Amino acid sequence: MIAPPWAPIPPSLYGGIEAVLDRLCVGLERAGHEVMLFTTGESTCPVPKQFLLERSEGSRIGATVPELRHVIAGYEAARHFDVIHDHTMLGPFYAERTPKAVVASTIHGPLDDEFGTVYARMAERVSLVAISNSQRASAPELPVAAVIHHGLDVDQFPIGDGNGGYALFLGRMSPDKGAHRAVAAARKAGVPLKMAAKMRTPEEVSYFEKVIEPELGPDTQYLGEVEQDVKLELLAGARALLFPIRWNEPFGMVMIEALACGTPVLAFPEGSAPEVIDHGRTGFLCADEAEMADALGRVDTLDRRDCRAVVEGHFSTDRMVAEHLALFETLLSR
Repeated sequence: MIAPPWAPIPPSLYGGIEAVLDRLCVGLERAGHEVMLFTTGESTCPVPKQFLLERSEGSRIGATVPELRHVIAGYEAARHFDVIHDHTMLGPFYAERTPKAVVASTIHGPLDDEFGTVYARMAERVSLVAISNSQRASAPELPVAAVIHHGLDVDQFPIGDGNGGYALFLGRMSPDKGAHRAVAAARKAGVPLKMAAKMRTPEEVSYFEKVIEPELGPDTQYLGEVEQDVKLELLAGARALLFPIRWNEPFGMVMIEALACGTPVLAFPEGSAPEVIDHGRTGFLCADEAEMADALGRVDTLDRRDCRAVVEGHFSTDRMVAEHLALFETLLSR
């Protein structure tokens, strides 16, 4: 398993990809397989690990040189393995260095024209894995070996009763995540809003200062980027998670984290949201902020046990691991 070099596994703060890789590595080992995670030095995932970079390169995310150094060392470390599961961007272009191994690469980003061109060239070397049907449908010409939804261990998430009385926004402080739409919906519904979001890049800081900060007040709080235990407490106590994206987001890990805590999700029908949310049972798919505000007034009609059950039933680590193993076995048999 070759992780990106941008955050530890599991993440100490924000990091949906890293949380998925942690569960996937643990789940594969639990299923009886020899797993080696190539990551950065501060990672604590309880499987055998190797690394080149002592610390993650979050401050230089997307930079070519640190990722390329990481990739070269990762493929060297993995040269004796049967399967290499690569989650970096540059790694698949280095995959021909290990001709005896099956190499699969999960697409964690969008498949627009720019990324689609890159992944099309990757497909000449590796087998591609999509993380939602919506992501897959955005590039139907791309040869994708499998669509595998993310999963988690539900017993790591406390089930809550939503008695905090607030709506929650959780993610990045970025325009495409729609924090401003969450503010508008919660305020229209008369429901307090808590926002816990990563804010590190100049774009995120600028968006916060210009758009979100002027809206803060007694009914709208920004809590900063929170650690895992605080995040779980916030999710369990929320009446609902607001997921107000307006773009084709490939998955949205926070949705299944909320559902695992029994917290309904209110979203627009964009990206993978319709694949995750059972409208009228585990949340509501809303046309706009006005509908989201109305839905906030109706979340108490939903049974929070149904929200948790959908994660136990489909969005589990065991299901995610089983589908990856089925793919790997198919690729090896060829």
